[in-house]
Amino acid sequence: MTTTPWRGVMVATALPLRDDLSVDLPAYADHCRWLIEHGCDGVVPNGSLGEYQTLTERERTQVVETAAAAVGGGRVMPGVAAYGAAEARRWAEQAAEAGCGAVMLLPPNAYRADERAVVAHYREVARAGLPIVAYNNPHDTRVDLTPGLLAALYHEGLIVAVKEFSGDVRRAYRIAEAAPGLDLLVGADDVLLELALAGAVGWIAGFPNALPGPCVELYRAAVEGDPRAALPLYRALHPLLRWDSETEFVQAIKLAMDAAGRWGGPCRPPREALAPESEAAVRVAVEKALAGFPGGPR
Repeated sequence: MTTTPWRGVMVATALPLRDDLSVDLPAYADHCRWLIEHGCDGVVPNGSLGEYQTLTERERTQVVETAAAAVGGGRVMPGVAAYGAAEARRWAEQAAEAGCGAVMLLPPNAYRADERAVVAHYREVARAGLPIVAYNNPHDTRVDLTPGLLAALYHEGLIVAVKEFSGDVRRAYRIAEAAPGLDLLVGADDVLLELALAGAVGWIAGFPNALPGPCVELYRAAVEGDPRAALPLYRALHPLLRWDSETEFVQAIKLAMDAAGRWGGPCRPPREALAPESEAAVRVAVEKALAGFPGGPR
């Protein structure tokens, strides 16, 4: 485990569901432990990959408590996204009660908030007392945490890091200039090497759910700053990693888990199974990744 709970390979965990689509908490606890045993630094429950939007309040609470009991709260950084700041703060307080080391927070996602509303949102959730990792996903939220806005949040002491999912790797340098000391975390699997070379100190990752060993190996090579060592690994995994930026990323990652011999299982509606051509492409990408890393998850 890193001494800073948002650094290293933090896996945005997929959530095991039974055939009746109920949450399989024992399987989830086992999955969290398995990820740590295979070299990951921590887990991020209740993100989009964890299908938090489809969970009841009780299920969402149980998922965090299960992860904390399985691997220790210091390794757990729940997503606390909500329509409003009051609800997001309650989820952050629940994370604190479970002993979690930090939380991950989207800007308001009920409407296209302006900068004043974004700052007010983060101020309210910060009152829960846990370190906050901002999550910039302008594709889904339609709210862009620009380098200037991130700097304002950071200098006010509201955030400690940002999960960058804009896809624009050039932003890494602007963020470092605007907010020196703000930790940059890779937010999309298919820009890992680019952001690692730009100074990222963590990866909130999707595909370690299926292949933790190869993904951790890639991350370590990337952050060492030697692209010659990391590039062959990156090429072997990239046909798979790029699915993390697709609309069907939850289905793709769960299918990759199944293909790699790890239970992924179904998704809750509105997510449907992948179309046949997409399923075939994911399976080919998994096979290529396994060929590049003999031994699979390791």
